[in-house]
Amino acid sequence: MQLPSIDPVFLRLGPLEFRWYGLMYIFGFTAAYFIIKTRAARKGVLLSAELLSDIVFTIAMGIVLGGRIGYILFYNLAWYLANPLKVFAVWEGGMSFHGGMIGGVLAAVWIFRKHSLGIRQMADVIAPSIPVGLFLGRIGNFINGELYGRVTDHPWGVVFPGGGLLPRHPSQLYEAFLEGVVLFLTTLAVGRTKAPQGTVFWTVIAGYGLCRFIVEFFREPDQQIGYLWMGATMGQLLSLPMLLLGVAMIVRGCVAGRKSTGAA
Repeated sequence: MQLPSIDPVFLRLGPLEFRWYGLMYIFGFTAAYFIIKTRAARKGVLLSAELLSDIVFTIAMGIVLGGRIGYILFYNLAWYLANPLKVFAVWEGGMSFHGGMIGGVLAAVWIFRKHSLGIRQMADVIAPSIPVGLFLGRIGNFINGELYGRVTDHPWGVVFPGGGLLPRHPSQLYEAFLEGVVLFLTTLAVGRTKAPQGTVFWTVIAGYGLCRFIVEFFREPDQQIGYLWMGATMGQLLSLPMLLLGVAMIVRGCVAGRKSTGAA
């Protein structure tokens, strides 16, 4: 299948340009607002409209700043040191999910403590919004024809405008399905159990680490980095700690929950 060259700008109004990838961010943060609002109400967490907007905005800023800083540090530090003004050219792309996750978590912890909200409880409240944002982001990557997969002879291979003449794995769609759909349904299923607080959030962390690690076998490594230790990609090296940490925290929470129940 030949993917047509799609203009990354979907709307131009004079000097203003609106891009598909940025639109997906807007959709993601909007979806997060309503997901958090609905889940907080179900869990009996009282959030005013003003506080909810403050939470979403703060976390969004943490994600954007963390994503940008993470990309610079993890993927292209030497180039940005040589071109420091490009650090601010976010419209040209260059975001890291791992950096965005770190920035989002730090921002969330800060805003939750500021308003005396339970961190673990609120982490579970916002957790399902993460896969939704991932799904939209990966669709944006596919539309832009970026972050494509490795060369393949499978019939569903896609010829991307910037990926040469050979068909490639549509790894963005693999990620949209695993990190978005599968992970979202998993968080909902875990949320319906009597798991200890924090389990839903750590499920997202572990689940993303696993999904990303798997998809990296089909995704083309970043050209400026290539393959690293033992043939692993940067994405795999960053995702493995997430998987291990997430599993460890889930086990810890379950063990602590059993001890507490036994003591009672």
